[in-house]
Amino acid sequence: MTPTVDRIQKLEQRRAALKRQVSEAGDLRPGSLVERYRRCGKAGCHCAGESAVGHGPSWSLTREVDGKTITRVIPPDAVARTRAQVDEYPRFRTVVRELVETSDQLCDARLAAPDAVPSGAAEKGGFTRRSRSKSPTKSTRS
Repeated sequence: MTPTVDRIQKLEQRRAALKRQVSEAGDLRPGSLVERYRRCGKAGCHCAGESAVGHGPSWSLTREVDGKTITRVIPPDAVARTRAQVDEYPRFRTVVRELVETSDQLCDARLAAPDAVPSGAAEKGGFTRRSRSKSPTKSTRS
């Protein structure tokens, strides 16, 4: 086996493994999960002191959509699940980036070795395209 064919096979195997990883991705979402403490502004409240932490924590998910920052309040019972979803997103993006790079390398390798048969390639004459049926001619009745 030539080095180019061997490289193509390795790249195909890598691409297949990356596709499996993409398909196995769990729930994911972009953004940042932020813990916030707020002061209410009431003079007699415990949050009014200088060293007071404030009310909270309250959780929000912030991300950019079409150039605008979108913020969603996350309920306390959904914080762990949301954190896992936010953590999954960069891993997913990394796998997709690797998939694109591997596919690009595979395309280049196939261009460099036109005699190497790509996996799943049809044999010559193996694919025939059927023509569309023509619409019937219009009636010539008067």
